[in-house]
Amino acid sequence: MPIILLADSGSTKTEWCLLRPDQTPLTLRTDGINPYFQATDQIIATLHNQLLPGLNGVAPNEVFFYGTGCNSPTSNTKMAQAIQSALPHTQFIDVQSDMLGAARGAAGGQPAVVCILGTGANAATYDGKGLTSPSYSLGFWLGDEGSGGNLGKRLVTAFLHNQLPHTLAEDFSHQYAIDRLTVLDHAYNQPYPNRYFAQFTRFLSAHRNDPFVQQLLQQSFTEFLTLYVKRLPQPDKYPVHVVGSIGFYFEEEVKRVMTAQHLTPGQFLQTPMLGLVQYHSAT
Repeated sequence: MPIILLADSGSTKTEWCLLRPDQTPLTLRTDGINPYFQATDQIIATLHNQLLPGLNGVAPNEVFFYGTGCNSPTSNTKMAQAIQSALPHTQFIDVQSDMLGAARGAAGGQPAVVCILGTGANAATYDGKGLTSPSYSLGFWLGDEGSGGNLGKRLVTAFLHNQLPHTLAEDFSHQYAIDRLTVLDHAYNQPYPNRYFAQFTRFLSAHRNDPFVQQLLQQSFTEFLTLYVKRLPQPDKYPVHVVGSIGFYFEEEVKRVMTAQHLTPGQFLQTPMLGLVQYHSAT
């Protein structure tokens, strides 16, 4: 078996797993990498500064990178070139979308509907080999309903419009020292606004039993399933697997909306890495 390096990259973090014969898998984490938004030199810097020290000089023979923003020849080539620059002795590099990584990690070789609910959101039909009907999100500003970025944006907007119930607004203002100008700066001037807004989902989780929060979660998850999952061919024919931190931590709320939409909940995984390890170990 060759030395294999796997990567599952979202907008916030990238999980890496180094597979070596007869050794325990080595798991590492770096910042999220998105070749659609990041320049090649930025990606290479992340790999050099955050990944290579953890590899301790081990050179993988093969790299399988599944990432957000990796859904076009241009982005995939950029990502592959950055990996090759950081790992010049690697003989084989395969860059695919995070959606395919989620599908392989959650469903293995079985047909399913697979969703990503993390900092961003997406959904697709998977036939056990590849994606057959992707339903690509429009991204943070135009879509990503159900995602951490979208949930946080809804919460912060409600706070700034004085729409939060009094007790909830007090708790929020005590926990976060933000105002309109701070939010606008992060939204329009700072990089990665989706990461900024996604951080506020911790507040939603801590106040998940509040009626306002319950309504916010239900609305966002209903829009996600309506816009992305229900529009797929025969979405009620297969189990609907969910991968990502938002789906994992809000599993109860997502399942409730799925049931109302006559969908069959499948696995809820915080990360697809364990399934990807099994998938690539068997191929």
